[in-house]
Amino acid sequence: MMRDVTELWSESDAGVLRLPSGRLMRGRGLRHPMDPGAPLPSYGVYLLGRRPPEVPWEARWIRWPDFRLPSDRAAAREVLADAWERAAGERVEIACGGGRGRTGTALACLAVLDGVPGEEAVAYVRRHYDRHAVETPWQRRYVRRFGEG
Repeated sequence: MMRDVTELWSESDAGVLRLPSGRLMRGRGLRHPMDPGAPLPSYGVYLLGRRPPEVPWEARWIRWPDFRLPSDRAAAREVLADAWERAAGERVEIACGGGRGRTGTALACLAVLDGVPGEEAVAYVRRHYDRHAVETPWQRRYVRRFGEG
């Protein structure tokens, strides 16, 4: 069920990425404080090596150590697909410690789910989210292969 558009992110909100379908996702670094006036997500996906702190909205955790890949790739695919579906009508946040490597990788995987070819998804996220997103060669390879499986 689609929610009222006023409940979605605004493209002017910090860290918001517009996917080709029009879905809006917010990427964020948890080490940086959230702006006091920033809208809160309705759903968050947290990409950390250890359990994230509790938040007052619905959230999922993908065990994903810094500079690495998800510990359980099948579970990560499932959680990211759910986040992509939810972004059609909810404020979805994707976050790791710094908001670039793991978050950028996850956002690039979401771009693949949204129809961006795997070979182009990293460039898409770097162009529209953060030019330093997706930090390692294995993260880039993970995104390329994400569309295959």
